[in-house]
Amino acid sequence: MSNEDRTHQPTAPLTGRIALVAGATRGAGRAQAVELGRAGATVYVTGRTTRARTSEVGRTSETIEETAELVTAAGGTGIAVPTDHLDEDQVRALADRIDTERGRLDVLVNDLWGGEHLLTGSVFGRKSWETPLADGLRILELGVRSHVITAALLLPLLIRSDAPLHVEVTDGTAHYNRRYRENMYYDLAKNAPIRLAFGLGQELAEYGGTAVAVTPGFLRSEQMLAHFGVTEENWRDAIAREPAFAVAESPQYLARGVAALAADPDRAARWNGRSTSSAELAKAYGVRDADGSRPDAWAYFEDVVHGGKAGDPEDYR
Repeated sequence: MSNEDRTHQPTAPLTGRIALVAGATRGAGRAQAVELGRAGATVYVTGRTTRARTSEVGRTSETIEETAELVTAAGGTGIAVPTDHLDEDQVRALADRIDTERGRLDVLVNDLWGGEHLLTGSVFGRKSWETPLADGLRILELGVRSHVITAALLLPLLIRSDAPLHVEVTDGTAHYNRRYRENMYYDLAKNAPIRLAFGLGQELAEYGGTAVAVTPGFLRSEQMLAHFGVTEENWRDAIAREPAFAVAESPQYLARGVAALAADPDRAARWNGRSTSSAELAKAYGVRDADGSRPDAWAYFEDVVHGGKAGDPEDYR
């Protein structure tokens, strides 16, 4: 490539922007970090699983160091900071480090969870009083308390940005979550980020900021693929076991939508205080999943699974 060609290369839309993806070890968190990096951002990635330590999730195949390397390989700058977001001192140290190194934060993605191991058996299919109290409270710690701590300690950095963006990642849109999510603790954990985004949208408005809750659909995370005994290459083999898996999406789908949202100068008017999905973001910004499709799992569940409408999952891709 000649010097003249380099001069005319388009600048990545998030060049110069500073992002933090809290909970970037795997799944949608990792994918969002990579796509923000692909758009040019410097991305701090946090989580509990490192090459030296494994979290309670029990997976050793994904680490935050690897996520940071993927961010850099995509064109951004990835910085791994091991952090347990339930430990206030660790989160304060993270905020202090970003403050010292960058002086501000432009994008905060709050994708903390790591509670899947608590769901099977002890939660879904049980009444709240039948759920082991320790498991229920841990779900609320992982899905609510960690989000509140992170927001409280990082927002002072975020409001220094000329266009603050706070993204709360959850499971289900506000519309879909009018339905009970099968268990009181899980229902609370997955509705809380929606209300956090709504409330923070009110508080960030005077700073020109945006707070939005986002959700993937039926996510083909590393854990979900392992659960079905498939890989990203042969994921459709799991449809025989779970027909709804036909509307599953890769982590890149939500990530591409969030990166496009982060680059949108009009995002406050479009999204502030709202709850949205990977499918809605894809339609708004013209992005597609890794395979070129545009799945809408929430519409499929609304229409077919709950609504009794006849429909082929492929109609929702």
